[in-house]
Amino acid sequence: MARWLRSLRTNTPQEGFELAITLSQKGVEYTQPSLEIRKRLRPKYSRDADSLIAVSQVIAINFQTIAAANNYWMDNNHYY
Repeated sequence: MARWLRSLRTNTPQEGFELAITLSQKGVEYTQPSLEIRKRLRPKYSRDADSLIAVSQVIAINFQTIAAANNYWMDNNHYY
C-alpha cells in the first residue's frame, strides 16, 4: 500500500475524529485487501448492532490515540 499516514497531528478535534475514522477504515482494508469481499460482507455487518458497536469502539480507541498525540488540543492551557 502507498504511504498515506504522515502524522497523527491535527488542528482540531473534528479533524482528529475524521482521522480516527480513516484509520479504522484503513485497518479493515489492510486486514481484508479484497474490495470485492469487503463489498460482499458490508450488507451483513451494516445491519448488525453488535458489528456497529464494535466499529464505534475501534473508532473511539483510534480517537483516544490521536487526542493524546495532539495533547488533547490544548493551547495556552485552554481546551478547544
